[in-house]
Amino acid sequence: MNRDKLLQLMRENKVAVLSALVILLFVLAAVFAPFLTPYDPKEMDILHRLSGPDAAHLLGTDEGGRDILTRMLYGARVSLLAGVLPTLMSMLLGTALGLLSGFAGGVVDEIIMRIADVMLAFPSTLLAMLIVYTIGGGLTGVFLTLALVNWAGVARVVRAETLRLRGSVFVTAARSIGVPQTRIALRHILPGCIPTMIVLFTLGVPSAILTESSLSFLGLGIQPPATSWGLMINQGRQYLYTAPWCSFAPCVAIMLIVLAFNFLGDGLRDALDPHLESK
Repeated sequence: MNRDKLLQLMRENKVAVLSALVILLFVLAAVFAPFLTPYDPKEMDILHRLSGPDAAHLLGTDEGGRDILTRMLYGARVSLLAGVLPTLMSMLLGTALGLLSGFAGGVVDEIIMRIADVMLAFPSTLLAMLIVYTIGGGLTGVFLTLALVNWAGVARVVRAETLRLRGSVFVTAARSIGVPQTRIALRHILPGCIPTMIVLFTLGVPSAILTESSLSFLGLGIQPPATSWGLMINQGRQYLYTAPWCSFAPCVAIMLIVLAFNFLGDGLRDALDPHLESK
């Protein structure tokens, strides 16, 4: 599909365009957080702890008197990075293994797919908790955990696309003129998997954000003094009845960013899938 067709289909899908704008706003807010708020996300003000939303603190303050909007903006950096970077890592690993599995076949295919089956047999959050316990928490541990948890699904999808493309006429022609196998895989099969990989990425980011939020909520993910939306929910849960804004704001942020990525993924799928015709 050419770029003009993609842009046309994206323009027709208003929900996908709006979702992309929402994601862009979140990214810009995270990048320019120091310019959007006068407060320090780590500075406590006990005299104003658990204050409700007002002109000075638009989303109120938490149990330490810290401005919740400020912590939301800085927490967006961690939560968005936890969604994007591990997903990229899992995409690279899953794509490499899926391409190798589908193209090589035989014993290699069996070994990779059985390992993927084992990974997919565990609930993702439970598997993430197990890996975090093994390698440790913190930012690096969470990123590695999310990458290891999500590669198997990518590998299976890329393998299926590889098997479909492996029997194509252009691949058969390339083999007939003696093109090396590695070149066929990288130059002829991998580009055909890119549209599917783009959709997988947009759907993998919200999954990673939710998993990171779950780990942080359980106390296994991001650790203070760093902050993320999941950690903010965990810290505010004991004040749900007296100061619900402490947990409500990060919950809404997670909901919005997850919905935005899912709607964008649906729009990209409709635009990139050659078997779907625009209505």
